[in-house]
Amino acid sequence: MNVAYWIVAGLLALFYLYGGGLKIVRSREQLRPMMAWVDGMPMPAVRTIGLLELLGAIGLVLPPLTGVAPWLAAVAAGGFVLLQVGAIRVHLGLGDRQVALNVALVLTAAVTVWLAAAGL
Repeated sequence: MNVAYWIVAGLLALFYLYGGGLKIVRSREQLRPMMAWVDGMPMPAVRTIGLLELLGAIGLVLPPLTGVAPWLAAVAAGGFVLLQVGAIRVHLGLGDRQVALNVALVLTAAVTVWLAAAGL
C-alpha cells in the first residue's frame, strides 16, 4: 500500500507542481493556448489556484515523508478532488466538453485519498 501511495501521489504532485507553477509565473497570454478558461477568470484567481495546487502538491509529499501530521496528505488529495470537480463545472459552464483529463484527475486524487487514509 505504501509503494502504491508514493507512485500515485508522486505523479499527482508532479502534475500539480507543473500546472500550479505555470499559473503563478505565466501571463494570461502565455496560459491561453493550454488553458482557454483563463480568459473568463481574473488573474488573481488564476494565481490563487496555482498557489493552492503548489501547496496541495507539497501536502501530498511532505507530511508522509516527514511523519509530521501525515493525515494532511489525505486532506491535500481531497482538496484536489474538490478542485477538479470545480474545474469540471467551469469547463462545462463555458461549453467545453473536453473534461476527460479532469475526470482522470478526480479519480486519481480519490484513489490517493483512499491510499493515504489506509496508510494512517
